[in-house]
Amino acid sequence: MLDVNLHNPRGLLPDRLADRLAELSPSGYLLVIRMGFFFPVYEQNTMPEKWADRYVSRGYMVSDPALAWCYANTGAIRWSEIDVDDPREVLAQAALCGLKHGAAVSCLGSGEPAQRSFGSFARSDREFNGDELSELSALLVSLHDHFTPPTNLTPAELEALRMVKNGLLMKEIANFLGVTEAAVKQRLKGAKLKLGAKNGTHAATMATSFGLI
Repeated sequence: MLDVNLHNPRGLLPDRLADRLAELSPSGYLLVIRMGFFFPVYEQNTMPEKWADRYVSRGYMVSDPALAWCYANTGAIRWSEIDVDDPREVLAQAALCGLKHGAAVSCLGSGEPAQRSFGSFARSDREFNGDELSELSALLVSLHDHFTPPTNLTPAELEALRMVKNGLLMKEIANFLGVTEAAVKQRLKGAKLKLGAKNGTHAATMATSFGLI
């Protein structure tokens, strides 16, 4: 099993982890980490474009038995073992696009509100074996933990991020708070480091996804 040790910005997956996921699911995968009320903190979709287009255009999301299983369960299961009605034959349609075998994996965090992470993984050659299901479960839990919201942002940093979220410029934030632009930059710098964000806008987006602002 891959040793997952994620010391990287929260918005990115390490190359070795992305490579391992591609090895486990060569036909593609959908990865959703910490689903919030509207959006996840992180999402990656490597499914074939043909399937992705069909999936969206035909509105399969609300009928997908793999996603239905993920929202109601934790752990890992092969698509072929999912006991959920599939009246629109979503999995059969997936097979026509090369996604003949698949696995659904889901985990639910603690806290209030509890956030769920899940994934749907596919391959064309054979079923996923037990070890692979266990590894996918472990990787998903590691990613869920990695994207845990930081708890050490200061009130001043959160205030600055909230203003960035509302579209204020650096000078406007400084004037509103009665501080220098350098002070605002320092607050945003601290927030970026704690969130693992690329810039202030990204930090504000992440803080919003985490429900911090």
